Amino acid sequence: MDLRPLPGSAPLVPRAIQASGPVPADTTIEITLVLRRRGEPRDPAAVAPISAVTLAADYGADPADVDLVTATVTALGARVLSVHAAARLVRVEGTAAVLSRMFGTSLELVTSQDPAAGVVTHRVRTSALSVPTVLDGIVTAVLGLDNRPQARPRFRVVRPHAVSTSYTPVQLGRIYRFPPGTDGAGHTIAIIELGGGFTQADLDTYFAGLDVSAPVVSAVGVDGGANTPERDPNGVDGEVLLDIEVAGALAPAAAIVVYFAPNTDAGFVDAVSAAAHATPTPTAISISWGQSEDAWTGQARTAFDQALADAALLGATVTVAAGDDGSTDGGSDGRAHVDFPASSPHALACGGTRLDADPTTGQVRAETVWNNGAGRGATGGGVSDAFDQPSWQAGAGVPARGGKPGRGVPDVAAVADPQTGYQVRVDGTDIVVGGTSAVAPLWAALATRLAQATGSPLGLLAPALYQCVPAGTAATGFRDITSGDNGAYSAGPGWDPCTGLGVPDGTALLTALRQRRAASK
Repeated sequence: MDLRPLPGSAPLVPRAIQASGPVPADTTIEITLVLRRRGEPRDPAAVAPISAVTLAADYGADPADVDLVTATVTALGARVLSVHAAARLVRVEGTAAVLSRMFGTSLELVTSQDPAAGVVTHRVRTSALSVPTVLDGIVTAVLGLDNRPQARPRFRVVRPHAVSTSYTPVQLGRIYRFPPGTDGAGHTIAIIELGGGFTQADLDTYFAGLDVSAPVVSAVGVDGGANTPERDPNGVDGEVLLDIEVAGALAPAAAIVVYFAPNTDAGFVDAVSAAAHATPTPTAISISWGQSEDAWTGQARTAFDQALADAALLGATVTVAAGDDGSTDGGSDGRAHVDFPASSPHALACGGTRLDADPTTGQVRAETVWNNGAGRGATGGGVSDAFDQPSWQAGAGVPARGGKPGRGVPDVAAVADPQTGYQVRVDGTDIVVGGTSAVAPLWAALATRLAQATGSPLGLLAPALYQCVPAGTAATGFRDITSGDNGAYSAGPGWDPCTGLGVPDGTALLTALRQRRAASK
């Protein structure tokens, strides 16, 4: 079979504990093929949201490409499970022998240590990928042959004796001055999860305790994922319940749809695409999972970024946790790294603070960068090695990356220190949780309420937030955080690589957005 190399597909080498040998030839494997766009879209920052029909017609997969891919993989012995032309995704099933031959690689089983999942056995590729010559340039990514855990949840459970103070999401809505008269009615918040689950009993008890009407929460399975509670408050159920309870308490009238997918590059991309292309389009998509940029293959990172671009074009605001391991993002090389997908220019990257406030009155006594010391948690932030600096961030004062401007992370912030964390209920237990995982659903709820108040979706929100904000200057609608560091970077006036533009003043931010929209008409 004549093959052509697939750019960006060089394999990542896991820190294997044990190699188990080749994947049996008759093993059935499901993968996702990402196809090229029919045309390259304009920057979402420069266009109003477009309809799903327009996106599919202009920027989805060409029907001729879909037909060719379907015919080719079928002729080579695989089976097409599903086609999503608007999202440019083709789901394929085949044996290890067929798929290895089709994409010019071999597959092995290894056991490795994952910081979140523990000891796991998974497939790895032994080489970069190729595609059949007839599909060269048409198939831009082949995801799922390697099924190692791709991302980690960005939450931290704190021991009770370590809590100095804690807050309910409703109290944080008061502290951050979420706009009154809004509750998310008529809008949808999508939440991406890569494991764990929730029970309705936990949600009913939690929201009743807050004296808040429980939101309508539904679960959607992607690639075989499902709402599967593990009954461990310290496990990934903590991530799932944290996300739902924060978003639901702050936007109680919004519909909440939770997308569950396997924790693989294919599962993660497919879940975000499913949420972005859902009907109705969600007003916000909250993502509290991530991994250092260099722990992604180039093809997977590009496919994911394109899925986020689709979301922005359709009008969804995607909020993403910036990471909980400071400026190293958990790396062991001593260098600064940023988390992906937070570093995508199509996401609103959410950093973290430590908050000392009166939960009753909302008065803030102090708020600083979250950094509890090496190994004990700190907000992620820095400059991307993978993405160039977007035009809307050019004047913010992002430090150069090797002499070249890069995407600065984060954009915004809110409390994330578990010592001043969020009161939530997980698997029948009331606990206090922190991490930038909590900031993503908080900002998703705020974006939803701002969209409700302005009467239209916000889409790619960052350009409006950075508009006309010179370096070293506090942005309108934010309370600037100027004290603290996350390791390599320190906070200061204006945007910084710890807390971005700062924490929200939701009411002032609504006024600023209304004024900017009026001025642009």
